[in-house]
Amino acid sequence: MKKHQSGFTLVEIAIVLVIIGLLLGGVLKGQAMIESAKIRNVTNDLNAVQTAFHAYQDRYRAMPGDDAAAITHFGAGVTNGGGNGAIAGAYTLAVPAAAGESSNFWQHVRSAGFMKGEGTSGVPPFAATGGILGVEAAPLGLTGTAACVSIESSYAQSIDAGIDDGVATSGDVRAGATYAALNGASGAAADYAAPDPAKPYVTLCKKI
Repeated sequence: MKKHQSGFTLVEIAIVLVIIGLLLGGVLKGQAMIESAKIRNVTNDLNAVQTAFHAYQDRYRAMPGDDAAAITHFGAGVTNGGGNGAIAGAYTLAVPAAAGESSNFWQHVRSAGFMKGEGTSGVPPFAATGGILGVEAAPLGLTGTAACVSIESSYAQSIDAGIDDGVATSGDVRAGATYAALNGASGAAADYAAPDPAKPYVTLCKKI
């Protein structure tokens, strides 16, 4: 007696392929939504710093971080700034000091209740993508104070295109050269480069 071998019919194979296609489409759509959420969250982080900066100025008539009367406002545990109208130090600084006013910034806005965190802490927070978030004076050719973040180049370009001109070397949003770490110091503005596995991060700064 001959044995009949059973197998998948063309209809069954087609159904399986359709299911696989739907699953892959769902995964890709989910990834795209996650990427969009990260970009939106980092943009919100930068805007939150800007809002806290101006709110502090309105209430205390001084620049957060540079406020020479911070101890008077908040008591011991915070550090006074120099009061010269500019924030000293790189946006990555985590130790409050006269020369580290970018760290003082976090003490001042937290103590005032404009940002979350312990008022005596000058440690900058991390943005939604994992990079350090902070403030710095005149980075990347910008004038005045800017909110800066260490971020992957692809995210940085999307943020720039969404809220500015999409060009790393012009406008109110600029980016520096690629760096290996999450806390690269801001230097000269440079064009967005293709993501490099060894140096995937840029310093993105938005003028406040």
